[in-house]
Amino acid sequence: MASSHSLLFSSSFLSKPSSFTSSLKRFVYVPTRRFWPRQRHGFSTVFAVATEPAISSTGPKKTEPATVPLPSNESSDKLLKIRHTCAHVMAMAVQKLFPDAKVTIGPWIDNGFYYDFDMEPLTDKDLKRIKKEMDRIISRNLPLLREEVSREEAQKRIMAINEPYKMEILEGIKEEPITVYHIGNEWWDLCAGPHVETTGRINKKAVELESVAGAYWRGDEKRQMLQRIYGTAWESEEQLKAYLHFKEEAKRRDHRRIGQDLDLFSIQDEAGGGLVFWHPKGAIVRNIIEESWKKMHVEHGYDLIYTPHVAKADLWKISGHLDFYRENMYDQMEIEDELYQLRPMNCPYHILLYQRKRQSYRDLPIRVAELGTVYRYELSGSLHGLFRVRGFTQDDAHIFCLEDQIKDEIRGVLDLTEEILSRFGFNKYEVNLSTRPEKSVGGDDIWEKATCALRDALDDKGWSYEVDEGGGAFYGPKIDLKIEDALGRKWQCSTIQVDFNLPQRFDITYVDTNSDKKRPIMIHRAVLGSLERFFGVLIEHYAGDFPLWLSPVQVRVLPVTDNQLEFCKEVSKKLRACGVRAELCHGERLPKLIRNAETQKIPLMAVVGPKEVETGTVTVRSRFGGELGTIPVDDFINKINIAVETRTAL
Repeated sequence: MASSHSLLFSSSFLSKPSSFTSSLKRFVYVPTRRFWPRQRHGFSTVFAVATEPAISSTGPKKTEPATVPLPSNESSDKLLKIRHTCAHVMAMAVQKLFPDAKVTIGPWIDNGFYYDFDMEPLTDKDLKRIKKEMDRIISRNLPLLREEVSREEAQKRIMAINEPYKMEILEGIKEEPITVYHIGNEWWDLCAGPHVETTGRINKKAVELESVAGAYWRGDEKRQMLQRIYGTAWESEEQLKAYLHFKEEAKRRDHRRIGQDLDLFSIQDEAGGGLVFWHPKGAIVRNIIEESWKKMHVEHGYDLIYTPHVAKADLWKISGHLDFYRENMYDQMEIEDELYQLRPMNCPYHILLYQRKRQSYRDLPIRVAELGTVYRYELSGSLHGLFRVRGFTQDDAHIFCLEDQIKDEIRGVLDLTEEILSRFGFNKYEVNLSTRPEKSVGGDDIWEKATCALRDALDDKGWSYEVDEGGGAFYGPKIDLKIEDALGRKWQCSTIQVDFNLPQRFDITYVDTNSDKKRPIMIHRAVLGSLERFFGVLIEHYAGDFPLWLSPVQVRVLPVTDNQLEFCKEVSKKLRACGVRAELCHGERLPKLIRNAETQKIPLMAVVGPKEVETGTVTVRSRFGGELGTIPVDDFINKINIAVETRTAL
């Protein structure tokens, strides 16, 4: 299992140009270009930037990169203190330059810090001025002093400097005494710490202000819009450079840009924000994901179902969603004097199917699975490509079982999860087991039994995991799994939750060996999370360079001139008839056709000239394997089918 306590960064991208060799040189001179291989898309440590090995005609040439370890807040108390102090130093700098600015909160975050200010909008030029002032404060080596004061004294001081947001923060602090941190004798803030001893402990060359964004106070869109300044801070200048290089690589992999460049998906303004349009190429990948998902679920004993997108509002009253989840649900619609609701969840539908007939203990476990589209309200400012949307398809499943079946069912879900995720190239996970919170439903015995079943299933699987004491849902313990992508970033996808609540709300039962009615255990589980979000993660994991078996277009057939066009049409037709996703491109000079195929990240190019027409062959170039030579069309198809079947490169 991957550790989350350190970061590893490759300090440079190493690549050497490759050129077309013998066969393609018969057609045209092609300038040297970079071809990015698949072999190094996996990483053994978190938060790493890829170093791409060069490809030559003899195969990939690997070069060991220099690395700079990047600590995390969890692994380095020093780094956490630096980032927290940087937030204070930035706030002090802002108020020196903009005396009318009002401060709010300024925490440390995963890669740095931020602070929210009530002030006029800031520009990039303003950020540079703020950074210079921060450097001056750091260079003065001012001490950070902790002071404890009474609530009355804190109120008095806040009123004296007219900081209304701080007064609201103070009202939310229940503990006493109140702690205050001073930077020298010039600036102070309500704060519990921790901080470095002096500003001079911060390496000003390891700090950078990154961006400005709008943020509502307390996250409430009805309240004041604030200016949020984001910054990053590290222990050394080398770490900062490594992190900035990582950011550039993450930007190169941004699924929104790649989705547009490769024509995979879009969000259409005319239709509304957060609603995804799957373009033909993106739909091909989605279909592959769905078919693989369905096949593996059937093999693991699930029944596939389909349920409606709307239901009577009363259903959501029974489930409790209207009481606890209303802010994430869309407005109800009236149909023939009855109120209906777009579904935010699939769970109640699956329960209704369970209730359609009398169930016996002999029928359990019952496993139902659905790729069900749900609709949840999100603020427009929180929408983000495929990662945060308003309509999405969950790979949802529910298991109804006996108490003594919980462990085996959880173990089965873990096995299925590993099988599905590994198929798509994800083999490193971070696993958390969350236990009973203070407020919960269900008795002590069933909580203990369910938690032990989850723990035993993880132990049987051999996966390491962290225990989040009290972090479970009010209705049952859960397992959360984050996958690690090619950059070492963690993405929440899979979840397994035991539920004692909904079976009681819907009064679902089974008949036991004594013909008595008993309550079954219900297990919620998702492997991919949502198809939209998982597709976004896939795009960024592979940087759009999908492996051959997953690529929306596997082969692009390219004629040297239009004289070979008819033969190319025959080749394309034969490829498609044999299940190969092929397309024919012509009408440009061959060098441009080749460059276009590279830009579109097509795995295979089949070039056809006069000799190929004469011999019934194609000259093949692999995006990942280089020049493959001239091959009979039937042999080419056979090689592709074998590669797809084994999910290997050609």
